[in-house]
Amino acid sequence: MKITVVGTGYVGMSIGVLLSQHNEVLFLDIDDEKIKLINNNQSPVKDDEIESFLSNKNLDLRATNNDVEAYVDADFIIVATPTNYDAEQNSFDTKTVETVLSNISKINPDAVSIVKSTIPIGFTEEIKQKLGIKNVIFSPEFLREGRALYDNLYPSRIIVGEISDRAKQFADLLLQAAISDDVAVILTDSNEAEAIKLFANTYLAMRVAFFNELDSYSAVHGLDTKQIVDGVCLDPRIGAHYNNPSFGYGGYCLPKDTKQLLANFSDTPQNLMQAIVTSNETRISFVTNEILKTKPKIVGIFRLIMKSGSDNFRASSIISVMEKLKKHDVEIVVFEPSLNDKQFMGGEIILDLDQFKTKSDIIVCNRNSTELDDIHHKVYTRDIFGSD
Repeated sequence: MKITVVGTGYVGMSIGVLLSQHNEVLFLDIDDEKIKLINNNQSPVKDDEIESFLSNKNLDLRATNNDVEAYVDADFIIVATPTNYDAEQNSFDTKTVETVLSNISKINPDAVSIVKSTIPIGFTEEIKQKLGIKNVIFSPEFLREGRALYDNLYPSRIIVGEISDRAKQFADLLLQAAISDDVAVILTDSNEAEAIKLFANTYLAMRVAFFNELDSYSAVHGLDTKQIVDGVCLDPRIGAHYNNPSFGYGGYCLPKDTKQLLANFSDTPQNLMQAIVTSNETRISFVTNEILKTKPKIVGIFRLIMKSGSDNFRASSIISVMEKLKKHDVEIVVFEPSLNDKQFMGGEIILDLDQFKTKSDIIVCNRNSTELDDIHHKVYTRDIFGSD
């Protein structure tokens, strides 16, 4: 098959590399630097499996910035462009997806477009009517940043939002490239597929929020969070996963997906969806106040990234903490090796770890690190398991 992948972030790169094992894959992006990297078998995103596959596997892939070249002969076109949450519109900004689908309809109307970008419930049907097209299918992704290709090789499930032969054909392409043999495949209607994505991520956010509120209670009342979490999670109905307290759920998906689902509930009675969004804001305020209680002159922020193995800190919860600290006129310094700038949000970036440790009165880290063992008395974290 000839497959085009539009967008070279974690979603686009992982699925493109996956499918290039057995198909001809052409990446389309407007960023010339990313195109150059891909054409030199280098990854524009930090992901160990993607980097390994590009270096060691015989893959049929290349990249271009020419949309005519990318679309004209493609059988499937996978759309993986970003859809950020627009607070003013109270919805995802789907302009990039709409533009791509419009261009595809003009250049290659016979191609089947598979939307992997996260979209509001009802988007697929609406865009078909708006553009007068039929060949659009939504297929949600369930990937972790930094482990995106791994999650495609060992998928928890494959969901395609159309009950048709072409939907099954696309699912079979993913199955063919995966390593797992026993993978659940579900073909659904489009609205249901869109709902699955948003409800799944909102449930994960709810779980994060629950253990964070458990930890807040423990901190206020002088209890041992780990003892409580260990006991609670021995119940097999709860399980010992996604239970490590943090400064709040963050990253590219959970904050925007929870807000989008809440917006989709505008005509439906609810309490829980609002509580999940509000709980995260409350947790960030709680963490900020705990830091301020130490009356620091200089607060050191250790790493901005959301998790190990990732280079992304979009909507990172520690950035939200920084924003609140700045309102209290606290001086902030930042240790983040992935940044080359001199400042971040008004805070000085210090790349020398020893200098960073010395200058900081308190060091704030969402996830603890052995690099801070020698100054553990300065460290503020709610991490109890030393994991993501």
